[in-house]
Amino acid sequence: MVLVLRAKKSEEWQLNIIVTGGCGFIGSNAVARFCAKGHNVLVIDNLSRQGTAANLEYLQQKFNFEYLRADLVNLDDYEPVVNRFKPDWILHCAGQVAVTTSVANPRLDFEGNVLATFNLLEICRNLADPPFFLFASTNKVYGDLEGVQTEEGDTRYRYKGSFSGVPESWPLNFHSPYGCSKGAADQYVLEYSRTYGIASTVFRQSCIYGPRQFGLEDQGWIAWFMIASLLGEPITIFGEGKQVRDALHVDDLLDAYELAFHNREKVSGRAYNIGGGPDNTLSVLELVSKIETLTGLPISPGYGPRRPSDQNIFVSDLTAAGRDLLWSPTISVEVGLESLFHWIKENSDTIREQLDK
Repeated sequence: MVLVLRAKKSEEWQLNIIVTGGCGFIGSNAVARFCAKGHNVLVIDNLSRQGTAANLEYLQQKFNFEYLRADLVNLDDYEPVVNRFKPDWILHCAGQVAVTTSVANPRLDFEGNVLATFNLLEICRNLADPPFFLFASTNKVYGDLEGVQTEEGDTRYRYKGSFSGVPESWPLNFHSPYGCSKGAADQYVLEYSRTYGIASTVFRQSCIYGPRQFGLEDQGWIAWFMIASLLGEPITIFGEGKQVRDALHVDDLLDAYELAFHNREKVSGRAYNIGGGPDNTLSVLELVSKIETLTGLPISPGYGPRRPSDQNIFVSDLTAAGRDLLWSPTISVEVGLESLFHWIKENSDTIREQLDK
């Protein structure tokens, strides 16, 4: 199958970019960046997630873009708009985002992640000039990482031996309905590149954080812990709190997105693990300690049982992204957390309104 790619133009030309889930945390940051650079942006979002209406209002006050309220499950509601818009790039951030929700409502999870992605890929396949397609996947596609040995320290788990991060070659092992739905969508995106020649790639993202993240207990744990601490909400640690993730600031993620587009010939048909890497790791207990330092407020969390498919430790091996995109994180956890802290303080009234809905 011959890969379908548009003729390469100057890196400064005006693009037509569709951002699905463009009112969510990552999507709204992407929309703001693309609009600020003068690109034509179409946002598709059904506003089902808490905080999305506030993000939409923020974006509409600052930028000019087209917005369509639609659920990606219902193809007829948006296919004519996509065809008319003629996108150069679809950044697919929409979807069901929480393991807990997937366990409670697996059909909703399947439709929001698998069916929605399939619908978008079918639109691309039927376009005369298919766009570049980038799918925001998750590290949950690797399951519980059987075979990786860890050891327990005072505040965190660590990998044993010389192992320092999970590469893309690690076997997929979907755990939880969420892992299954994101993993199935992940594989569909790669297969549409192989079978139909659509320029598409997958980012298996680790823990992303930053401004415009209305974190909740079921997803967005870094933002949620900081929001809860500042607004006096109860905090629950699920498990012993020594679970570790590599944390990546959303601005670094957006850099990687743009580099993927500009290197789309190289990255098409490939998946990349994208996170903070070994230099930007954080356990739950360590986050609590850092928040206490930032806020000057003590935190007395409650404890609950571990959640399904909660890995002891996940750190992304960034070798492939560094090689193909010449990308690596530039914002340290310390700097990123301080930035998030100031955003939450400056927007505490809006955040409170969202929590009270």
